[in-house]
Amino acid sequence: MVKHLRPAVMLFIILSVLTGVVYPALVTGLAQLLFPGQANGSLMTAENGKVKGSSLIGQPFSSPDHFWGRPSATGPFLYNAGASSGSNLGPTNPTLADAVKARLEALKAADPGNETPVPVDLVTASGSGLDPHISPAAAAYQVPRIAKARKMSADKLSALVAAHTEGRQWGLFGEPRVNVLALNLALDALR
Repeated sequence: MVKHLRPAVMLFIILSVLTGVVYPALVTGLAQLLFPGQANGSLMTAENGKVKGSSLIGQPFSSPDHFWGRPSATGPFLYNAGASSGSNLGPTNPTLADAVKARLEALKAADPGNETPVPVDLVTASGSGLDPHISPAAAAYQVPRIAKARKMSADKLSALVAAHTEGRQWGLFGEPRVNVLALNLALDALR
């Protein structure tokens, strides 16, 4: 029995070291060498060097002088990366209809003079509840409110939105999008 046990224990130790130490260290080292920004969380910093968030996770912006992102469906608090999930509410669910109606009312209350149709991504959460992007239309919808709050030109804000609009992935996949955190950091840098 000892004759069979010794090779099994040795194989367990060797494979544990290979798969639990050597492989993770190799992958981490390669990631740090080849993709340091992504390996460290795609962190975004303000001009003062302070980390403000990740470009991959939405942030809760609610002041009238910032662009707002998609609503978050995470709990127990908004944009909780540890609880990524959608609301799982279907289009005929009255709870979803009530939530969308409340979000529409909040957007209209924040900018009562804006008669532009509200883009759907400003009133519905993404599948993960953490989407850091909005559509260019959603950013354009918010320009009048922010221009008024910051007492700046709507044209200047529109140019900032255009400069921060990302195209389709490799020119083929997805839709044009605007990273809300990057846009708000650039907006704050204008002050």
